[in-house]
Amino acid sequence: MYTGRVYRIWDMAKWTRFETLLFIFIIALWVSAYYFLDLQWLSIPWTPMALIGTAVDFIIGFQNNAVYGRIWEARKIWGGIVNTSRTFGVFVQDMLTDEHLKTPSESIDIPTAIRELTYRHIAWMTALRHAMRSPRTWETTSQHRTNREWGIRTPEEGATLEDDLKEYLSEEDLAYALSKNNVQTAILYLQSHHLRILKEQGVIWEFSFLELEAILQELLTLQGQTERIKNFPYPRQYASLNHYFMWLLLMLLPMALVPQFLDIGKDIAGAYPILGDLFIWFAIPIYTAVAWMFHTMERIGRTGENPFEGTSNDVPISTISRGIEIDLRQNLGESPDRIPAPFPSEYGVQF
Repeated sequence: MYTGRVYRIWDMAKWTRFETLLFIFIIALWVSAYYFLDLQWLSIPWTPMALIGTAVDFIIGFQNNAVYGRIWEARKIWGGIVNTSRTFGVFVQDMLTDEHLKTPSESIDIPTAIRELTYRHIAWMTALRHAMRSPRTWETTSQHRTNREWGIRTPEEGATLEDDLKEYLSEEDLAYALSKNNVQTAILYLQSHHLRILKEQGVIWEFSFLELEAILQELLTLQGQTERIKNFPYPRQYASLNHYFMWLLLMLLPMALVPQFLDIGKDIAGAYPILGDLFIWFAIPIYTAVAWMFHTMERIGRTGENPFEGTSNDVPISTISRGIEIDLRQNLGESPDRIPAPFPSEYGVQF
Protein backbone atom coordinates (compact mmCIF):
# COMPACT_ATOMS: atom_id res chain seq x y z
CA MET A 1 0.00 0.00 0.00
CA TYR A 2 1.36 3.38 -1.01
CA THR A 3 1.11 5.76 1.95
CA GLY A 4 2.42 8.98 0.40
CA ARG A 5 0.20 12.02 0.04
CA VAL A 6 0.24 11.78 -3.77
CA TYR A 7 2.05 9.92 -6.49
CA ARG A 8 4.64 12.37 -7.74
CA ILE A 9 4.52 13.27 -11.42
CA TRP A 10 8.14 12.17 -11.80
CA ASP A 11 7.37 8.75 -10.32
CA MET A 12 4.40 8.28 -12.65
CA ALA A 13 6.50 9.34 -15.63
CA LYS A 14 9.24 6.92 -14.62
CA TRP A 15 6.73 4.10 -14.07
CA THR A 16 5.30 4.54 -17.60
CA ARG A 17 8.39 5.70 -19.45
CA PHE A 18 8.76 2.61 -21.67
CA GLU A 19 5.18 2.83 -22.89
CA THR A 20 5.53 6.60 -23.38
CA LEU A 21 8.60 6.11 -25.57
CA LEU A 22 6.69 3.49 -27.56
CA PHE A 23 3.82 5.92 -28.13
CA ILE A 24 6.23 8.61 -29.33
CA PHE A 25 7.84 6.12 -31.71
CA ILE A 26 4.46 5.01 -33.12
CA ILE A 27 3.14 8.50 -33.75
CA ALA A 28 6.49 9.74 -35.10
CA LEU A 29 6.35 6.98 -37.73
CA TRP A 30 2.84 7.97 -38.75
CA VAL A 31 3.61 11.69 -38.88
CA SER A 32 6.77 11.05 -40.90
CA ALA A 33 4.85 8.87 -43.33
CA TYR A 34 2.15 11.53 -43.85
CA TYR A 35 4.68 14.36 -44.08
CA PHE A 36 7.13 12.79 -46.51
CA LEU A 37 4.78 10.51 -48.45
CA ASP A 38 1.47 11.15 -50.16
CA LEU A 39 -0.79 9.32 -47.68
CA GLN A 40 -3.68 11.78 -47.42
CA TRP A 41 -6.04 9.06 -48.68
CA LEU A 42 -5.18 6.87 -45.64
CA SER A 43 -7.48 8.26 -42.98
CA ILE A 44 -10.33 7.22 -40.72
CA PRO A 45 -13.32 9.48 -39.96
CA TRP A 46 -13.69 10.65 -36.38
CA THR A 47 -17.13 9.04 -35.95
CA PRO A 48 -15.94 5.39 -35.79
CA MET A 49 -12.94 6.46 -33.71
CA ALA A 50 -15.28 8.16 -31.24
CA LEU A 51 -17.37 4.98 -31.01
CA ILE A 52 -14.29 2.83 -30.40
CA GLY A 53 -12.91 5.30 -27.86
CA THR A 54 -16.21 5.40 -25.98
CA ALA A 55 -16.37 1.61 -25.87
CA VAL A 56 -12.80 1.34 -24.62
CA ASP A 57 -13.49 4.02 -22.02
CA PHE A 58 -16.47 2.07 -20.69
CA ILE A 59 -14.48 -1.18 -20.61
CA ILE A 60 -11.58 0.42 -18.73
CA GLY A 61 -14.03 2.00 -16.30
CA PHE A 62 -15.72 -1.37 -15.73
CA GLN A 63 -12.36 -3.00 -15.09
CA ASN A 64 -11.21 -0.34 -12.65
CA ASN A 65 -14.49 -0.48 -10.72
CA ALA A 66 -14.28 -4.26 -10.48
CA VAL A 67 -10.63 -4.14 -9.44
CA TYR A 68 -11.31 -1.54 -6.77
CA GLY A 69 -14.08 -3.80 -5.48
CA ARG A 70 -11.59 -6.67 -5.14
CA ILE A 71 -9.09 -4.47 -3.31
CA TRP A 72 -11.70 -3.05 -0.95
CA GLU A 73 -13.18 -6.48 -0.22
CA ALA A 74 -9.70 -7.80 0.55
CA ARG A 75 -9.10 -4.90 2.92
CA LYS A 76 -12.41 -5.52 4.70
CA ILE A 77 -11.54 -9.20 5.12
CA TRP A 78 -8.22 -8.36 6.72
CA GLY A 79 -9.93 -5.75 8.84
CA GLY A 80 -12.12 -8.60 10.07
CA ILE A 81 -8.99 -10.62 10.85
CA VAL A 82 -7.70 -7.71 12.94
CA ASN A 83 -10.91 -7.47 14.97
CA THR A 84 -11.32 -11.22 15.42
CA SER A 85 -7.68 -11.60 16.44
CA ARG A 86 -8.06 -8.98 19.15
CA THR A 87 -11.21 -10.69 20.38
CA PHE A 88 -9.41 -14.03 20.47
CA GLY A 89 -6.56 -12.53 22.47
CA VAL A 90 -8.98 -11.08 25.05
CA PHE A 91 -11.02 -14.28 25.32
CA VAL A 92 -7.99 -16.51 25.74
CA GLN A 93 -6.60 -14.44 28.60
CA ASP A 94 -9.90 -14.22 30.49
CA MET A 95 -11.49 -17.60 29.75
CA LEU A 96 -8.59 -19.81 30.81
CA THR A 97 -8.88 -20.14 34.59
CA ASP A 98 -8.40 -22.73 37.34
CA GLU A 99 -11.99 -22.30 38.54
CA HIS A 100 -13.26 -25.56 37.06
CA LEU A 101 -10.09 -27.65 37.13
CA LYS A 102 -10.61 -31.39 37.22
CA THR A 103 -7.00 -32.03 38.24
CA PRO A 104 -4.76 -30.37 40.83
CA SER A 105 -3.82 -26.84 39.81
CA GLU A 106 -0.13 -27.67 39.94
CA SER A 107 -0.49 -29.87 36.85
CA ILE A 108 -1.84 -27.06 34.65
CA ASP A 109 0.30 -24.08 33.69
CA ILE A 110 -2.38 -21.63 32.59
CA PRO A 111 -0.02 -18.76 31.58
CA THR A 112 1.88 -21.18 29.36
CA ALA A 113 -1.38 -22.37 27.77
CA ILE A 114 -2.40 -18.76 27.11
CA ARG A 115 0.96 -18.08 25.53
CA GLU A 116 0.78 -21.22 23.36
CA LEU A 117 -2.68 -20.34 22.07
CA THR A 118 -1.66 -16.75 21.36
CA TYR A 119 1.54 -17.76 19.61
CA ARG A 120 -0.30 -20.36 17.56
CA HIS A 121 -2.69 -17.66 16.40
CA ILE A 122 0.27 -15.53 15.33
CA ALA A 123 1.58 -18.59 13.47
CA TRP A 124 -1.78 -18.85 11.69
CA MET A 125 -1.55 -15.24 10.52
CA THR A 126 2.04 -15.80 9.42
CA ALA A 127 1.11 -18.88 7.40
CA LEU A 128 -1.87 -17.06 5.88
CA ARG A 129 0.16 -14.08 4.71
CA HIS A 130 2.79 -16.40 3.22
CA ALA A 131 0.02 -18.25 1.37
CA MET A 132 -1.37 -14.96 0.06
CA ARG A 133 2.08 -13.97 -1.23
CA SER A 134 2.72 -17.25 -3.05
CA PRO A 135 2.71 -16.57 -6.82
CA ARG A 136 -0.01 -17.59 -9.25
CA THR A 137 0.35 -17.95 -13.02
CA TRP A 138 -1.85 -14.92 -13.68
CA GLU A 139 0.08 -12.68 -11.29
CA THR A 140 2.62 -10.95 -13.51
CA THR A 141 2.37 -7.31 -12.46
CA SER A 142 5.05 -7.57 -9.79
CA GLN A 143 7.50 -8.89 -12.39
CA HIS A 144 7.22 -5.82 -14.60
CA ARG A 145 10.55 -4.05 -14.86
CA THR A 146 9.24 -0.72 -13.61
CA ASN A 147 7.75 -2.44 -10.57
CA ARG A 148 10.92 -4.35 -9.70
CA GLU A 149 13.46 -1.59 -10.27
CA TRP A 150 12.71 0.05 -6.91
CA GLY A 151 14.49 -2.86 -5.25
CA ILE A 152 11.95 -3.31 -2.45
CA ARG A 153 10.63 -6.75 -1.59
CA THR A 154 7.84 -8.13 0.55
CA PRO A 155 8.84 -9.59 3.94
CA GLU A 156 7.72 -12.98 2.68
CA GLU A 157 10.28 -12.87 -0.14
CA GLY A 158 13.11 -12.52 2.35
CA ALA A 159 12.19 -15.47 4.59
CA THR A 160 10.83 -19.01 4.33
CA LEU A 161 7.59 -20.06 5.94
CA GLU A 162 9.36 -22.62 8.12
CA ASP A 163 11.79 -20.04 9.48
CA ASP A 164 8.97 -17.63 10.26
CA LEU A 165 6.93 -20.29 12.07
CA LYS A 166 9.71 -21.67 14.26
CA GLU A 167 9.30 -18.91 16.84
CA TYR A 168 5.61 -19.60 17.36
CA LEU A 169 5.14 -23.37 17.13
CA SER A 170 6.62 -26.34 18.93
CA GLU A 171 8.66 -28.76 16.85
CA GLU A 172 5.79 -31.24 16.87
CA ASP A 173 3.20 -28.67 15.80
CA LEU A 174 5.55 -27.25 13.17
CA ALA A 175 6.16 -30.68 11.63
CA TYR A 176 2.42 -31.39 11.58
CA ALA A 177 1.51 -28.05 9.98
CA LEU A 178 4.21 -28.19 7.32
CA SER A 179 3.15 -31.71 6.35
CA LYS A 180 -0.21 -30.35 5.12
CA ASN A 181 -0.92 -28.60 1.85
CA ASN A 182 -2.85 -25.86 3.62
CA VAL A 183 -0.64 -24.91 6.54
CA GLN A 184 -2.94 -22.24 7.92
CA THR A 185 -5.88 -24.62 8.11
CA ALA A 186 -3.72 -27.22 9.85
CA ILE A 187 -2.75 -24.63 12.47
CA LEU A 188 -6.42 -23.90 13.21
CA TYR A 189 -6.99 -27.65 13.62
CA LEU A 190 -4.19 -27.70 16.18
CA GLN A 191 -5.75 -24.69 17.89
CA SER A 192 -9.11 -26.43 18.15
CA HIS A 193 -7.55 -29.65 19.45
CA HIS A 194 -5.72 -27.71 22.15
CA LEU A 195 -8.91 -25.94 23.21
CA ARG A 196 -10.71 -29.27 23.47
CA ILE A 197 -7.97 -30.68 25.69
CA LEU A 198 -8.12 -27.62 27.94
CA LYS A 199 -11.89 -27.98 28.13
CA GLU A 200 -11.57 -31.62 29.14
CA GLN A 201 -9.08 -30.62 31.84
CA GLY A 202 -11.46 -27.99 33.20
CA VAL A 203 -9.28 -25.01 32.27
CA ILE A 204 -12.01 -23.79 29.93
CA TRP A 205 -15.67 -23.82 30.90
CA GLU A 206 -18.12 -25.42 28.45
CA PHE A 207 -19.68 -22.10 27.42
CA SER A 208 -16.26 -20.47 27.07
CA PHE A 209 -15.14 -23.37 24.88
CA LEU A 210 -18.08 -22.76 22.54
CA GLU A 211 -17.24 -19.05 22.38
CA LEU A 212 -13.62 -19.77 21.49
CA GLU A 213 -14.65 -22.34 18.89
CA ALA A 214 -16.93 -19.70 17.37
CA ILE A 215 -13.88 -17.44 17.06
CA LEU A 216 -12.03 -20.21 15.21
CA GLN A 217 -15.04 -20.65 12.95
CA GLU A 218 -14.93 -16.95 12.13
CA LEU A 219 -11.19 -17.18 11.40
CA LEU A 220 -11.83 -20.09 9.04
CA THR A 221 -14.51 -18.02 7.29
CA LEU A 222 -12.18 -15.05 6.89
CA GLN A 223 -9.41 -17.34 5.68
CA GLY A 224 -11.72 -18.83 3.07
CA GLN A 225 -12.73 -15.37 1.89
CA THR A 226 -9.17 -14.15 1.45
CA GLU A 227 -8.23 -17.43 -0.28
CA ARG A 228 -11.15 -16.95 -2.66
CA ILE A 229 -9.80 -13.59 -3.82
CA LYS A 230 -6.28 -14.99 -4.08
CA ASN A 231 -7.23 -18.11 -6.04
CA PHE A 232 -9.91 -16.63 -8.30
CA PRO A 233 -8.40 -14.02 -10.65
CA TYR A 234 -10.14 -11.13 -12.29
CA PRO A 235 -11.78 -12.99 -15.24
CA ARG A 236 -9.22 -13.39 -17.99
CA GLN A 237 -11.72 -12.80 -20.79
CA TYR A 238 -12.42 -9.29 -19.49
CA ALA A 239 -8.79 -8.49 -18.73
CA SER A 240 -7.54 -9.77 -22.10
CA LEU A 241 -10.18 -8.16 -24.31
CA ASN A 242 -9.83 -4.90 -22.42
CA HIS A 243 -6.10 -4.90 -23.18
CA TYR A 244 -6.62 -5.80 -26.86
CA PHE A 245 -9.34 -3.19 -27.40
CA MET A 246 -7.21 -0.49 -25.81
CA TRP A 247 -4.31 -1.27 -28.14
CA LEU A 248 -6.67 -1.41 -31.14
CA LEU A 249 -7.76 2.14 -30.32
CA LEU A 250 -4.17 3.36 -29.92
CA MET A 251 -3.08 1.81 -33.21
CA LEU A 252 -6.00 3.23 -35.21
CA LEU A 253 -6.00 6.67 -33.61
CA PRO A 254 -3.08 8.08 -35.70
CA MET A 255 -5.06 7.52 -38.91
CA ALA A 256 -7.72 9.91 -37.64
CA LEU A 257 -5.56 12.32 -35.70
CA VAL A 258 -2.65 12.96 -38.08
CA PRO A 259 -4.82 13.80 -41.17
CA GLN A 260 -6.74 16.26 -38.97
CA PHE A 261 -3.53 18.10 -38.08
CA LEU A 262 -2.49 17.95 -41.73
CA ASP A 263 -5.72 19.63 -42.80
CA ILE A 264 -5.37 22.32 -40.12
CA GLY A 265 -1.85 23.02 -41.35
CA LYS A 266 -3.12 23.51 -44.89
CA ASP A 267 -5.77 25.95 -43.66
CA ILE A 268 -3.23 28.20 -41.95
CA ALA A 269 -0.46 27.79 -44.55
CA GLY A 270 -1.64 30.86 -46.47
CA ALA A 271 -1.08 33.17 -43.54
CA TYR A 272 1.75 31.28 -41.85
CA PRO A 273 3.57 29.12 -44.41
CA ILE A 274 6.22 27.69 -42.09
CA LEU A 275 3.79 26.99 -39.26
CA GLY A 276 1.29 25.47 -41.66
CA ASP A 277 3.95 23.18 -43.10
CA LEU A 278 5.11 21.97 -39.70
CA PHE A 279 1.75 21.91 -37.91
CA ILE A 280 1.35 18.20 -38.54
CA TRP A 281 4.17 17.52 -36.07
CA PHE A 282 2.03 18.84 -33.22
CA ALA A 283 0.14 15.55 -33.51
CA ILE A 284 3.03 13.84 -31.69
CA PRO A 285 2.51 15.41 -28.22
CA ILE A 286 -1.30 15.27 -28.53
CA TYR A 287 -1.35 11.60 -29.46
CA THR A 288 1.24 10.76 -26.80
CA ALA A 289 -0.89 12.45 -24.12
CA VAL A 290 -4.10 10.68 -25.20
CA ALA A 291 -2.41 7.29 -25.53
CA TRP A 292 -0.66 7.73 -22.17
CA MET A 293 -3.95 8.45 -20.40
CA PHE A 294 -5.77 5.44 -21.86
CA HIS A 295 -2.87 3.07 -21.32
CA THR A 296 -2.08 4.27 -17.79
CA MET A 297 -5.67 3.87 -16.64
CA GLU A 298 -5.77 0.39 -18.14
CA ARG A 299 -2.45 -0.49 -16.50
CA ILE A 300 -3.61 0.80 -13.12
CA GLY A 301 -6.52 -1.60 -13.40
CA ARG A 302 -4.21 -4.50 -14.21
CA THR A 303 -1.93 -3.55 -11.32
CA GLY A 304 -4.77 -3.80 -8.82
CA GLU A 305 -6.29 -7.06 -10.04
CA ASN A 306 -4.49 -9.17 -7.42
CA PRO A 307 -4.54 -7.39 -4.04
CA PHE A 308 -2.09 -9.83 -2.41
CA GLU A 309 0.51 -10.10 -5.19
CA GLY A 310 3.02 -7.81 -3.52
CA THR A 311 2.94 -4.52 -5.45
CA SER A 312 2.84 -0.99 -4.07
CA ASN A 313 -0.95 -0.77 -4.37
CA ASP A 314 -1.86 -4.04 -2.64
CA VAL A 315 -3.47 -4.64 0.74
CA PRO A 316 -0.61 -4.45 3.31
CA ILE A 317 -1.24 -7.86 4.87
CA SER A 318 2.32 -8.16 6.22
CA THR A 319 2.03 -4.84 8.06
CA ILE A 320 -1.43 -5.78 9.34
CA SER A 321 -0.22 -9.17 10.60
CA ARG A 322 2.80 -7.69 12.33
CA GLY A 323 0.60 -5.04 13.94
CA ILE A 324 -1.69 -7.73 15.38
CA GLU A 325 1.32 -9.70 16.61
CA ILE A 326 2.74 -6.66 18.41
CA ASP A 327 -0.64 -5.97 19.99
CA LEU A 328 -1.10 -9.56 21.20
CA ARG A 329 2.41 -9.91 22.56
CA GLN A 330 2.31 -6.59 24.36
CA ASN A 331 -0.89 -7.69 26.08
CA LEU A 332 0.82 -10.94 27.08
CA GLY A 333 3.16 -8.76 29.10
CA GLU A 334 6.30 -9.52 27.09
CA SER A 335 9.26 -7.20 27.40
CA PRO A 336 9.67 -4.70 24.54
CA ASP A 337 13.03 -6.17 23.49
CA ARG A 338 11.31 -9.51 22.69
CA ILE A 339 8.58 -7.98 20.56
CA PRO A 340 9.45 -7.51 16.86
CA ALA A 341 9.40 -4.07 15.30
CA PRO A 342 6.88 -3.15 12.57
CA PHE A 343 7.95 -3.91 9.04
CA PRO A 344 9.68 -0.87 7.53
CA SER A 345 8.07 1.31 4.90
CA GLU A 346 10.31 1.87 1.89
CA TYR A 347 9.62 4.59 -0.68
CA GLY A 348 6.31 5.15 1.10
CA VAL A 349 5.18 1.56 0.48
CA GLN A 350 3.86 -0.81 3.15
CA PHE A 351 3.51 -4.51 2.37
